Amino acid sequence: MSRIQANGYPIYFNEPGYEALNQLLSEAKYSSIFVLVDSQSDEYCLPNFLPYIATEIPIEIVAFESGESSKNIETCVQIWNVLTELGADRKSVIINLGGGVVTDLGGFVASTFKRGIDFIHVPTTLLAMVDASVGGKNGVDLGSLKNQIGVINVPKMVVVDSAYLETLPQNEMRSGLAEMLKHGLIFDKNYWEQFLDLKQLNTDDLDALIFRSIEIKNEIVMQDPTENGIRKALNFGHTLGHAIESYFLESEHKKTLLHGEAIAVGMILESYLSWHKGWISEADFTQIKNTISGIFDNVIFEDRDIDPILNLLIHDKKNEYGTIQFALIEAIGKIKINQTAEKEMIMDAFSFYRS
Repeated sequence: MSRIQANGYPIYFNEPGYEALNQLLSEAKYSSIFVLVDSQSDEYCLPNFLPYIATEIPIEIVAFESGESSKNIETCVQIWNVLTELGADRKSVIINLGGGVVTDLGGFVASTFKRGIDFIHVPTTLLAMVDASVGGKNGVDLGSLKNQIGVINVPKMVVVDSAYLETLPQNEMRSGLAEMLKHGLIFDKNYWEQFLDLKQLNTDDLDALIFRSIEIKNEIVMQDPTENGIRKALNFGHTLGHAIESYFLESEHKKTLLHGEAIAVGMILESYLSWHKGWISEADFTQIKNTISGIFDNVIFEDRDIDPILNLLIHDKKNEYGTIQFALIEAIGKIKINQTAEKEMIMDAFSFYRS
């Protein structure tokens, strides 16, 4: 359980990852190495990471402020300028050490600097490990609209070291858990059922659960790297979840939600749509709702919140020909892509959630 071969790059786990990373740095003959961190990974992860790097190549640390509010083109411009000032060239490499904001933004910065330089992901949050660092999607937000600007371009490798999770607060761990739950719901019923009683799981189980989660995402991405078909399965919970996340990000009267917190709500709402379309049973829907609600706090929606959230659906990048696209489940472990839902049914889903 030390490696998964993805679409054009390997994903390594724990100690073997650093050996492979040092081998790549040696063989590729890079002119310089830039380690991109945010203020969180700079403080908590960088001191643990640097001792693993055995190279004579100059290493420069580039840092930016942590949080989704930094995931924008302005931050990219600042980093491009820093790279230029520090003499980065086409033989430089960027190592993105951090959570999903760092890997998303860092991959985009590298993919566009001098028409593209190599980059490596070392995800340090559960969310980045099982989702953001895998699959080749890189990008930034446009205002509060999630991931509107970006490219699909793969790293040279991904190194997943679960030791970084020891630095993570509980709410960040839960945020990553949302994507793991999603992978079970869309692809593997047995995997989903492992989460039905979290009290039975211990830290020894975590590595195996992370490995399987990445395996599921990679299996889907390998079939459809550019998201023309089955990769849309990964959007379950995200059509409504992203709209909720964007709304809470831009609203002065709302506390910003972590990605996984918004996706957890999205999965309950979109499971409700799946149930009301007659695809999953009431028992399955209740199991999904109770499992997710048992892990995540209830999010409060007021009457005035719903219409602005529905308006944000129009900007979802998954839409085609002006139609809002959902990936919904027709059974636990089985997905239906390219689905639509009437506004009334979406409103009913919110009413149910709020009740």
